[in-house]
This record gives sequence, structure tokens and C-alpha cells, in this order.
Amino acid sequence: MSFSAYGVAQAGVNAVALSGLTGTPLTSEAKVAKMEAQVAGMQAKIQQIKYVADARAKRVEARQKMLAAAISGQGELQPVAYQPIDPKAAAAAADVVAPLTQVEHDQVTLAIKARITTEKRYIAALQRAKALGINPNRFQPKNAAMGGPYEAADSAEAAADMAADAQFRALFQTWKKLDTLQDGLISIPSVQPVSNLKFTSNFGIRSDPFRGTAAFHPGVDIPCGTGTAVYATADGTVDRAERAGGYGNLVEIDHGRGIQTRYGHLSKILVTAGQKVKRGQLIAMSGSTGRSTGPHLHYEVRIDGRAVNPMPFLQTADYLQAIKSPQLNTVPVSTAPAADSAD
Repeated sequence: MSFSAYGVAQAGVNAVALSGLTGTPLTSEAKVAKMEAQVAGMQAKIQQIKYVADARAKRVEARQKMLAAAISGQGELQPVAYQPIDPKAAAAAADVVAPLTQVEHDQVTLAIKARITTEKRYIAALQRAKALGINPNRFQPKNAAMGGPYEAADSAEAAADMAADAQFRALFQTWKKLDTLQDGLISIPSVQPVSNLKFTSNFGIRSDPFRGTAAFHPGVDIPCGTGTAVYATADGTVDRAERAGGYGNLVEIDHGRGIQTRYGHLSKILVTAGQKVKRGQLIAMSGSTGRSTGPHLHYEVRIDGRAVNPMPFLQTADYLQAIKSPQLNTVPVSTAPAADSAD
């Protein structure tokens, strides 16, 4: 029993000595080793703090740029890539990066408000397109493919980060839909083809000016003197700039997304096929060429090859700002007149 008690006591003394709690001096080598271990631990912690602080700061900066672009409507939004932070590192750096926590919380609040505002703008843009009888789906991209390995949140902090990231992804996706739609709306004819709008003949069935019988008119006739400036009503590419039967001298512009405009009876053509033109750009001079009873501009809007009523497109000087027009009437291709029979 006495030997056993001595053994236990000696083991306790040895353990205390090794822990450095006794006055027993350590060897120089042991002291150096202990200091090196302490330094290595501090360096590791510093690296963790730097990593977390850098990741959080970059995330705050990227989200701030997205918010600024979304709220101002200027610049291009860039998606913020989600970057998970190691929970142990986050815990080690918690005190240092604490000031960023409130900033990130405020950013999430703004992201939610910005998404709601962007969604309202998107709905308003949809209504503008629908007011012209245009299916907004023609301006929408296909749903983006998504995928990747599943990673569950392994801490409350990680779950909060993922929830915040979801708000910014929702903002980006909503903004992207709006941006794509607005980009498409630019292709919609939205300015007057001539400075002074009057009409001598409207879209639809009318009495043919040459035969006196009922006939379909695929556009509107705008009276104006020979040599009146004619302007492109939307951005696009000139498809045709030539003599074209009943149209006389014709300019046809492809605005993309299946939308075209035609300008007939021109006295002079100022553009060439394949040329890019901007909305409001001078493209021709009016006249009375082709099947025409006098100087005027024959103006058409076509969607997917079908002539549609141009009047709703002429109700405002800037479609992108305000459109309050009735639904336009599309005409089946089978009932549309031959391409070169306008007057």
C-alpha cells in the first residue's frame, strides 16, 4: 500500500511539473518550445481574423455596389457570390468584425426594400407592353440553369449568412428580369416618324383610294409635304432601303424581337440596308412615290410579320415614360395585303 501511495503521489508531482505550475525551472529548450507554440497559436488566430475580416469586408463592399446600382437605377448590377466562412474562424474573429454585423443587417433590410421597388417597376413595365398587345414573354430570357452540391448550414451564423445571401440573389434576379424587359422595350417604336402628326387614312378596312372598293390598309397615312424629314421610331437595323412596288421608295427597319416598322412613298432614302440606326435618327424624306395620290408618309408597325395598328405607338413621344393606349389589333397573316401594295 505504501509503495502504491508513493507512486500516485510521484505521478501527481510529475504532472504538475510538466504543467509549469511549480517552481521547478524548465530547460532552455523547453521554454523555447513553449514560446514557439504560443506564437504559432497567436499567428494562426491572427490569420483566421484576417481571413474572416477580409471576406466580410469584400462581401459588404460587393453588396453595397449592388444596392447603389439597384436604388439609383444606374450602372450594372453584379451578382454577389456566396462565400461561406468557417464557423471556428468566425468565432475567433467575432469581436474584431462585430462592427460589420450591423452594417450587413442594414444592407439586408435595404435589399428587401430595393427588391420590392424593382418588382413594382417590373410589373409596371409588363403593363406597358401588354397595353400595346405585346406578349412580354418575347423579351424574357429562358430560366437560368442552376445546380451544385448541397451544403447544409452548420451554425446559426452560417444560416444567417445564407438567408442574407438569398435576399441579394432575389434582388439580382428581379433586377435582371426588369433590365431584360426594359432592354426589350427599347425595340418598341416609341417616337413620331414625323414632327407633325395628322392622319388622312387609318389602319384597317377602308375604301381603296384608286378602286373605291373595301380594302385592308396595313398602316396609317400621315399627310406631309414632299421633303419632310422622316425619323426611325426605335433602334434597329435597316432591312430594306429600296423601291418596293406600291410602297414606292421604302425603308424597312428590323427592331429585333420580331418587331419591324415600314416607311413608304419616300422621295429620298438616306440609309442603306444593313445600317444600324437609332431612335429619332433621320432616315428619309417623305414624298409621293409608288401607289399614292399625293405627298404623305405611309407608316406601318409589324409584329412577327403581322401588321398591327400603329396608333397606340403614336400616342406618346416616349413610350418608356408613359403609355396609356388601348389594346392594338393584330391582323392574321392570311388577311394581310401583299407586301408591295401599300398606298
